[in-house]
Amino acid sequence: MHTMFARRMKPTALQARRVYVKVMFQVMGRALQAISEVDETVQTEARNLPEGLLFEMMVMPDGPRLIVEHTGDGQLHYHGASAPRPVDLSIQFKHIAHAFLVLSFQEKTAVAFANDRMLVNGDISLAVRMTRILNRLEAFILPRLIATRAVKEYPRSLHLPEKVLSAARIYLKVANQFFETVKAS
Repeated sequence: MHTMFARRMKPTALQARRVYVKVMFQVMGRALQAISEVDETVQTEARNLPEGLLFEMMVMPDGPRLIVEHTGDGQLHYHGASAPRPVDLSIQFKHIAHAFLVLSFQEKTAVAFANDRMLVNGDISLAVRMTRILNRLEAFILPRLIATRAVKEYPRSLHLPEKVLSAARIYLKVANQFFETVKAS
């Protein structure tokens, strides 16, 4: 009886992880656009990306994904799950379970790379820049206790007033983007 129950629960758990990862990619994509509008450190980092660079984070082979474009001057634009042209840089999780570990902050991105759970398709130096931007985003929008588990190194210069103010601005922009998407539908 227990084995039968476990077999029925596996697809449900897998589906729940897939939904969670899809939603997290939507939030992250919108938050990447938002942080590029409010944070000078992210803008500086993004300016070192080629203008027009299309970045994708996805679950292999055809799982959830997010597409972000560097539109120039350090600004990122979230395209959703479909790219307007072939992507230039792709970070790919090998399985939905691996994406879930990272996106539920149970495993740092660097650890996932070390454990061979992710692939990079494209220029590694650009992937490192995008990872730094993602880490900065996580440091802002997550509580410090969770952020220190999620990012390789929590920024020493990030103090509570700046974190709260920036996080509020990012969340407001993300909420506004969700609202605009719903309104347009």
